[in-house]
This record gives sequence, C-alpha cells and structure tokens, in this order.
Amino acid sequence: MLRVGSLLMTSVSFTPTGPPETVLPPEPSNALAALAEALAMPVERRRDAVADVCAQFPKFLDAWAQLGEMARDETEAYAYFRVGYHRGLDKLRQSGWRGSGYVRWQHETNRGFLRALDGLRSSAGHIGEVEEEARCAEFLAQLDPEFHRIARS
Repeated sequence: MLRVGSLLMTSVSFTPTGPPETVLPPEPSNALAALAEALAMPVERRRDAVADVCAQFPKFLDAWAQLGEMARDETEAYAYFRVGYHRGLDKLRQSGWRGSGYVRWQHETNRGFLRALDGLRSSAGHIGEVEEEARCAEFLAQLDPEFHRIARS
C-alpha cells in the first residue's frame, strides 16, 4: 500500500498482456442439470422451478440471473439480480479477483455473474436508481469492454 496525500492506494499488478483476468470455476454438474431441467418446465411452472434451484444452490449465479429475468416486476428483478451480483463478488474474490482486472463474457463460467450485473443495471434504471445503473454500466465496461457487443449477439 502506498499513501498519496491523505489517500491510501493499493498497487495493482499488471501482466505483460494487460490487467489480470479472472475466470470463475464451473458450477457442479448437478446444479447445471437442475437449472436445465427447471428451464425446460412449462412456462407456468418455470419461475418456481428456477427459484427452487436458487434455494438448493444459493451460490449458483446463473440461476439468480435466470430468476431475475423471470421476475414478476422490476422490484423483484432488482432483488434477484442484486443477490446474484453480491454472490458473484464473493465468488470472484474466492477465485483470486482483487477488485480489478477482466471478467470476460467469452468464458462461459463468468456469464452468470455478468448477466446478474447487467440485470441489476437494467432493473436499477427501471426503479429510478440512476446512479446505481451508471455504476453497474461502468463496472461492466471495466470487467469486459466488449460485453455489450458480444453478449447481445
């Protein structure tokens, strides 16, 4: 740590190819199978089935992102995406992320976190949390500068 005036600065190490990159580990196969089964349910039962997956595997980021996308209103979506985002920050830190560097969409295992963060961005905007919407958009751009181009295609 370095002190600059009254600020305490943390040094960030860069690799010769740029900022470090974090790739989240894969979810357990039984969690992936449970989510696939829940998503295959008829529409009228799908949301509850995905909620059951979240309850059974509360650290499963893509399940939270899927549940946010199925929410009944923007407030509910905001809550589900926020859970996925915070669980994702925990998982990133456990995977060696130190608050900087890339978390790219190209890695399948990162997509649940990025989808939760993007969902939080969108739902924050819908409920009038414009500052949070802007922070999430900036964070997405820092984690993966290509996110909006790649994730939408």
